[in-house]
This record gives sequence, structure tokens and C-alpha cells, in this order.
Amino acid sequence: MRGTVTWVDELTFVGEAGSGNSVVMEGGRKNNGIRPMEMILLGVGGCASYDVVTILQKARQKVVSCHCELNGERPDTTPAPFTRIEMEFVVRGSGLKETQVARAVELSADKYCSASIMLRNAGVEIVHSYRVEEV
Repeated sequence: MRGTVTWVDELTFVGEAGSGNSVVMEGGRKNNGIRPMEMILLGVGGCASYDVVTILQKARQKVVSCHCELNGERPDTTPAPFTRIEMEFVVRGSGLKETQVARAVELSADKYCSASIMLRNAGVEIVHSYRVEEV
């Protein structure tokens, strides 16, 4: 995996992944891009959400939508790494089995989500929960 981060101006940077996709990052002064720590939080949510949806699809569950609500806690110091991340998956579908959703979240947390496992191994407490909503 490769990428490039290029300084644009002031505290604005553009990151380009090896896939060719890019994202604007900013240090918070102008709020014209995602802050780098926000990208880490969103990356964890994206990685885990991908797992949950694909696991449920393989289990032939009728998933209509899934989103992950994230809350990251950081100390008021420098540096300020995450100390705790709470992830709540809201899975909507028709006739979803709660046991299947719970299993998908558990598999993501313990086996598949490289991003959350990496952070957990670095000492970040990661808490997973879920809600199932019928459509």
C-alpha cells in the first residue's frame, strides 16, 4: 500500500492513495478538510462497517442500510492519541436476525478489521455495540 501527502497551503494537505483516490486534510484553522485524527476515526468505522455488511450479506441477511456512529476520546495533552473509541452499528433491514448482526460485529472486532485491531493492539480501548432496525 502506498500514498502521497502534498502540502497545498497554510495547514491544508492533499493525500492521494495508491488507488488514485484523494482526500483533503486540514489542521482545523479553516475547516476546509478532514483533520488527520478524524480520518483515523473514520477509517476505523469504514473498515469495520465494510466487515459487518459483507458478513451479513454472506449470511443472506436482507440489509438495507448500515451506519456506524463513532465517538473517539483523546486526552487534552500533546500528543493526543485516542484512548477509547466507541462504535455503534445501526443496521436496518428486513427480517434481520439479531444473532447474525451480533456475530458480524464480533467477527469484525476480533478477526477482520485491521484498523481496529491495530489500534486495540496499541492500547486503545474499543467498544462495539449495535442496534437492529426493521424496515
